[in-house]
Amino acid sequence: MSPEIRANPYPFYAELRRDSPVAQVDPGGLWAVSRYEDILGALKNPKLFSSAGLRLAAEPPWAGRPNPMSASIIFMDDPKQHGRLRGLINRAFGPTALARLEPRIRAVAEELTTRVLSRRQVDFVEDFALPLPASVIGTLMGLEPELYPRFKQWSDDIVAVSVTQPGDTELLAQYRRTVDEMEQYLSEVIARRRKTPGDDMVSDLLSSRIEGEALTDKDLMGFLFLLLVAGLETTVHLLGNSARLLAEHPDVLARLRADRALIPAFLEEVLRFEPPVHSTMRLCTEDTTLAGVSLPRGSVLALLLASGLRDERYCADGDRFSLDRKGPHNMAFGHGMHFCLGAALARMEGRVALEVLLPQCSALARRSEALEWNLSMTVRGVRALPLEVRPA
Repeated sequence: MSPEIRANPYPFYAELRRDSPVAQVDPGGLWAVSRYEDILGALKNPKLFSSAGLRLAAEPPWAGRPNPMSASIIFMDDPKQHGRLRGLINRAFGPTALARLEPRIRAVAEELTTRVLSRRQVDFVEDFALPLPASVIGTLMGLEPELYPRFKQWSDDIVAVSVTQPGDTELLAQYRRTVDEMEQYLSEVIARRRKTPGDDMVSDLLSSRIEGEALTDKDLMGFLFLLLVAGLETTVHLLGNSARLLAEHPDVLARLRADRALIPAFLEEVLRFEPPVHSTMRLCTEDTTLAGVSLPRGSVLALLLASGLRDERYCADGDRFSLDRKGPHNMAFGHGMHFCLGAALARMEGRVALEVLLPQCSALARRSEALEWNLSMTVRGVRALPLEVRPA
């Protein structure tokens, strides 16, 4: 994908919706699905549109190393197997667990807010949007705080494999090194928690049983990879996109400062307007048609969530950011059996961060017009966000 489209894919998405809602964008390969109704229909039918398509992005044949996330539940379409694992893991993200975690999130947000206000000229990604979810994930897993800064590099290396080609020698070598490093470290964590359980998610999952069954080490490894990668990336970009949009819409920032009850609605509009997850992959398990287009068995689909969430058929004036939008069903975190496990946690992190930051911040201002976007179009966000943070 060209740098121009990566920087602003929305005109391209609008063209697809208008002219070719199901279009083969890679000759002989990938199909892009761009309209809301078609995307939601595919998400609702995992038997026909299998999440095994995700494996093709997460683990391309030339990667030279299996991706442990392939063992996680996002790749599972069997309802019984998926339900067993989701039942175990849901405990870590239920209302009780999140309520216990909120004071920790608030304390970290207070510390980061104090830091950015004292500096005023900040990279909001590095100074706030990244350390908050890194600390939350580290706390959940009971990991050493000195490791938190490495989480983003690990995550970037794993995500980057989805855009590699066979000749990308250095990117692929870095991916393999990172997988080896993460597997070794997480294997040691699992072994330590098995021997000496602690007050953390890894220990809880090791001791949990549903119908007498526990997670295997492979299941647990896949989930921990997923949590470190997807859990970090989505929240980093939700926070970064929130700050960028507040800088671009000072009237919205003023309304949120005047009425913090509007923060959840603001976050929902951020998730619609600039979702962290721009696309998700699916694999056709049999010959079918979608939007009148014939798709043979084995076709790989890129469901363009970010396009669907701006589809004019379901969201009038979808290219305009509006705090007052009622909007369509928000599928920014997926739908159905593969709805994101960490959606409630990400929303809570966003809410708490803004509840802490906004009363102490009178304005956010962009320090640079040019923004560098990450390589992936699956998880999309800026690498850095230079802002001026003005104290209240």
